[in-house]
Amino acid sequence: MSALIVRVLQQPIIWMDGEANLQHFSQLIEQSAPCDLWILPEMFTTGFAMQAATHSLSETRVLSWLRALAHKHDTAICGSAAIQLTDGAVNRFYFVTPQGHTSHYDKRHLFRMANEHQYYKPGTHRQIIDYRGWRILPQICYDLRFPAFSRTINNDYDLMIYVASWPAARANHWQALLLARAIENQSWVIGCNRVGEDENGLSYRGDSQIITPEGEVVASALPGEATVLSATIDRQRVIAYRQAFPAWQDADNFTLTPPVG
Repeated sequence: MSALIVRVLQQPIIWMDGEANLQHFSQLIEQSAPCDLWILPEMFTTGFAMQAATHSLSETRVLSWLRALAHKHDTAICGSAAIQLTDGAVNRFYFVTPQGHTSHYDKRHLFRMANEHQYYKPGTHRQIIDYRGWRILPQICYDLRFPAFSRTINNDYDLMIYVASWPAARANHWQALLLARAIENQSWVIGCNRVGEDENGLSYRGDSQIITPEGEVVASALPGEATVLSATIDRQRVIAYRQAFPAWQDADNFTLTPPVG
């Protein structure tokens, strides 16, 4: 499939109330027109809380909810949740297809300014997800600041998705870096950020965006507004632009190593 209809859920998150958040997102999906891919924000069941994993929904509950909605609406659904595993907690990005196939990526770059690295384990590898002919690179919030980790290797993905709880105080960084990631990788980029305020007094304005491989913002959510951002994206646009402007052929070779700690 060359084209995908995507919908980005720029929404507030109810602090540490997993079932209430699932109900809220379920209603939005139920009330909307069909699409190929739904994108939820970072830690969509709890908000960006350091103790979220030990007080949140289980992985079984989160996955059963994602799979049921994906199957019912013949769509893929993705977003990150705080999950407690037997050997520690992770900030885990889930991608669930209509058939129930599940992929995940654990956030590699943990936001030390909030002590995230003291509560969660970092991921150790990139994950490329295949869905309806697309190759998708999942990323989470603070990952956006580290371009080497998201750099396309021999054009190994077509779409990069960032889910985030990115504070309003650094909204200009969010917008500039999303644009940079699209331009340097000649890839579609989708940024899904939450809105509202959390229990730590942080404000989030959203600024969710959908950006073409050439660096054109084709859809942008109004700041501070709870909304569903929609667009149709075309994989052929990636292929054509990389052929017409093959900057990727001059990229530097490098090897990624796991984080320390």
